[in-house]
Amino acid sequence: MLSLLDATAPYIDRFKGIRLSTRPEAIDDEVLTLLKSYKVTAIELGAQSMSDTVLSANDRGHTAYDVRKASELIKGYGIELGLQMMTGLYKSSDALDRFTAEEFVRLKPSTVRIYPTIVMRGTRLGELYEAGLYQPQTLDSAVDLCADLLTLFDAHGIRVIRVGLHDTDTLRRDMLSGPYHPAFRELCESCLMLRRLTALLQDKPHGGYTVAVHPKSRSKLTGNKKANLTALKELGYHITVTEDSMIPACEIRIQ
Repeated sequence: MLSLLDATAPYIDRFKGIRLSTRPEAIDDEVLTLLKSYKVTAIELGAQSMSDTVLSANDRGHTAYDVRKASELIKGYGIELGLQMMTGLYKSSDALDRFTAEEFVRLKPSTVRIYPTIVMRGTRLGELYEAGLYQPQTLDSAVDLCADLLTLFDAHGIRVIRVGLHDTDTLRRDMLSGPYHPAFRELCESCLMLRRLTALLQDKPHGGYTVAVHPKSRSKLTGNKKANLTALKELGYHITVTEDSMIPACEIRIQ
């Protein structure tokens, strides 16, 4: 740790500070005093779950109490707090994942990352999966849940700075199963757009409608391979999409 921090010393004045990730049980007053002296401005904790049952089943090596304690210490030192969670872990459920998100909200982090669990070859989770003892989330179920979590964090002013894993050659080579998609966040945001438009249309008669959105939101509204338009068509709504750069990015207007 010190060798890495020392390497930043000659350059740190050119930047706002250092952002790093660590484990909850690695945080104490001595460590935080040291990190702050090196101008560390943001610390993310790999919490993954706030259920002790889930943490134990996945051999995480820390408890929910460790997450709470570390979070309060970090904020007490004036350092920005980030929390990372995983959905669909072994022995978890949608209800427990929502519980984790709600506990995150209570801890008031500045940022959150959400990672649906992907099963990798050569891991204990991979062994459980191949033995039929663990079934990961489907892509659709993970998207539905993570769309809910995005809504929850947004409602409390918490920035979600990542949803889903980065696309890498190693991931594609060693992945056994799980809800992976290279544009996972866009799928979640597309799901939210479909929910908004469906709510706007629910009291309107079936038929054709022209809907205006910001140009950057067009693909989210139409959905992956126009899945949202297909879903709306099955409900009896035929949608024509137009663009208006004056409309806020997440807003939908029926013309």
